[in-house]
Amino acid sequence: MNSSAKASPWWTPSVHADRRPFLIGRNAIQAALRGFFAREDFVEVDTAVLQVSPGNEAHLHAFATEALTTDGQKAPFYLHTSPEFACKKLLAAGEERISCFAHVYRNRERGPLHHPEFTMLEWYRAGESYESLMMDCVRILALAAETVKTGKLAYRGAESDPFAGPERIGVAEAFERHAGIDLLASVAADGSTDRDHLAAELRRVGMRVADDDGWADLFSRVLVEKIEPYLGFGRITILDEYPILEAALARPSARDPRVAERFELYACGVELANGFGELTNAAEQRRRFEIEMTEKARIYGETYPIDEDFLAALALMPEASGIALGFDRLVMLATGASRIDQVLWAPVAEYGR
Repeated sequence: MNSSAKASPWWTPSVHADRRPFLIGRNAIQAALRGFFAREDFVEVDTAVLQVSPGNEAHLHAFATEALTTDGQKAPFYLHTSPEFACKKLLAAGEERISCFAHVYRNRERGPLHHPEFTMLEWYRAGESYESLMMDCVRILALAAETVKTGKLAYRGAESDPFAGPERIGVAEAFERHAGIDLLASVAADGSTDRDHLAAELRRVGMRVADDDGWADLFSRVLVEKIEPYLGFGRITILDEYPILEAALARPSARDPRVAERFELYACGVELANGFGELTNAAEQRRRFEIEMTEKARIYGETYPIDEDFLAALALMPEASGIALGFDRLVMLATGASRIDQVLWAPVAEYGR
């Protein structure tokens, strides 16, 4: 055993006895969701964990490793942060409705709602709008609650009714309602952003602005401090139409080119899912990845490679909509667990303590 690893108490009989009801609930919910997708004519797929690129979002951190060829040469690989690239390659190959329960890996993440290894449920609908994913989410949350025989989703004293109709609100409307900020005044028709304009808006409403904050930093600060505390209470919330800069893998909205077909699902103030009308323009996707990696280099001093195979597959990928849902978080809210490690059968050992 690595001496730097803290012995995890999850395997002790008393701790396991406390966790076991949550874990049995997890199994029941997973079985129910598999049945849901089967009835909807989805094919369940399984994707490789090792990838040449873990994804190209500025604030996602991957676990790096390397493969050895038969003659001992080293080749860099990453543990995927999402099965998204592989799933889209399967859409390019001809699949039309696919679902995937994938173990995914994200570095620098550990806390009540975060774990280095967790389960992502992703599903894709070729030829269907991203509004169809919103309806899927409503049905899935209700099914999860029904499965464990509860009438509510709950987290740390907050509750959300999964059987009530969802609130759907645009990001710009949420900024105006909860922060008093005109977000889209800082976004041009081509999707470019005006950092100084948004900074002035934050200062006007009394929010902190640092000299090295970019537009994305300011956007995230408002979202976390002023918007998310109001989402998903009483009923679930669908936060829709993110600015293009905040939707690297989503296609622009036909209604307003400044925003994208991206939504996030919230219950009890917890983000549960992230859905897109998928971008299939390879040149535009490359441009967005490069922007993200420039930002990653600025903030963290590192970048990840671009998966050229993925960009090539976009030429064959049909119009589609796809979504990633944090399965462990859904289990938490349905069973009433307060920490993600309570719903993981065998949590990752803790390091550095």
